[in-house]
Amino acid sequence: MNPDKSLFTPTDTPVGLDPDDWEAFVRFCTERLRKTVQQLSTVANDKVWSPIPETVKQAIAEEIPMKPQGIEQVCSDIEDNILPYLLGNTHPRFFGWVHGTGTAGGIMSAIYAAAINANLGGREHAPVYVERTVISWFLRLFGFPFSATGLLLSGTSMANVVALSVARNKYGSVNVRTEGVAALPNRMVGYTSAESHVSISKAFELLGLGSRQLRKIPVNDDFTMNTDLLRERIADDRSSGLIPFCVIGTAGTVNTAAVDDLSTLGQICQDEGLWLHVDGAFGAMAILSDEFRTQLAGIEFADSLAFDFHKWLHVQYDAGCVLIRDGEAHRNAYSTSIDYLHNGDAASGGAPWFCDFGPELSRGFRALNVWFTIKEHGLSRLGKNVTRNCHQARYLRHLVDHHANLELLAPVSLNVVCFRYRMSSMTEEDLNNLNRRLISLIQESGIAVVSQTMIGKALAIRVNITNHRTRSSDLQLLVSAIDKLAPVALSGIVEAAGQSN
Repeated sequence: MNPDKSLFTPTDTPVGLDPDDWEAFVRFCTERLRKTVQQLSTVANDKVWSPIPETVKQAIAEEIPMKPQGIEQVCSDIEDNILPYLLGNTHPRFFGWVHGTGTAGGIMSAIYAAAINANLGGREHAPVYVERTVISWFLRLFGFPFSATGLLLSGTSMANVVALSVARNKYGSVNVRTEGVAALPNRMVGYTSAESHVSISKAFELLGLGSRQLRKIPVNDDFTMNTDLLRERIADDRSSGLIPFCVIGTAGTVNTAAVDDLSTLGQICQDEGLWLHVDGAFGAMAILSDEFRTQLAGIEFADSLAFDFHKWLHVQYDAGCVLIRDGEAHRNAYSTSIDYLHNGDAASGGAPWFCDFGPELSRGFRALNVWFTIKEHGLSRLGKNVTRNCHQARYLRHLVDHHANLELLAPVSLNVVCFRYRMSSMTEEDLNNLNRRLISLIQESGIAVVSQTMIGKALAIRVNITNHRTRSSDLQLLVSAIDKLAPVALSGIVEAAGQSN
């Protein structure tokens, strides 16, 4: 049988996407890399944040390009319209949210990952073994057994979803994967701190449990979960015919970096036969600090643990992780036998596949960034930066305590300091407005980026220190900026009050 050759004749001239001149491409990339690294090396000299002009927003919002613009134009657009208007988390005075700083070496790992362009869903290739190695490192670090499993994900938000889905499936009285939560004879309920991250509520929603089934337990004066009230609520729910199945402890709350009493939570879960999940988004990395790891006492009770590499480990975004003590339950929650995935050839080996432990089949090579950062700097040095950030938080607390107009609003447990500018003659409402305006002025000035939160009824200036570039002088500069900007903020409050009258 002779095939019809016309079927193999292209109707159009083939158009590839590689450079026409590879040497010219190398020279171009080398120069752009040099400029990018130079910008990063002098980031402390720049403003932390700058407002984005409308002209820039319009330039970015261009019509979809149907014709090639070329790599030079695209890189110029990045340098003109993106690099000058970043959030600022690479800057030493970015204190706003728990964002990682990244590392200079991480630029190289990102280049390698882009060039390799691996899909970590499974199969037999070296990147799979890199991710397995990274997971094994942290299983060992947190004391999980050899039979435990793990998975790298975009961040703790997705890690929480995966961990709680495993717990839901294990404790459900029906096969939730096939029958769904609607087939459960009674509602499943979980428990967490009133200070826990919103991603826990979102996980309950995504898993079909409903956020109403997540009990928000009040906190103590130190913002940790009240374990006595937890026991009472579990008993009440059981007597009502509901099915308690998990407790979610927090190792480092977003508001104040409080760490729940994980030892007591572990004991409660053992007594009640419940799954203990720990959301350790950034706080779990205190395990690397000789001085502060004691705050994680009880984390060894965790049935599952979620944390981020891209926060306090400074791995380039994005990179989170979930560890599951019961590896069989983990795989049972996600494993699926599909013929077109496992075809038996050598390249399809490497079982088990990562897609058997999570929702994604297509997965990027984020493990390389983690592996690279740890190999470059070592966990000991990374841990010393965690310790230093906690010491810096205590130094800022000292500055607040010895300032005539600053008031500490919450205990400093790890790396978050919550305080406010206070004048005795002002009402609580006016103080909140004053500090809200002061926070905006600090960011608009470009001196620093801080965030706000509510501590009771008081609006706090919240300073998070998860930054390996921060120095004590940066904290002094922040307090000096507050002194200079407070009168400006105050005049705005007085003016607004006069207009309302």
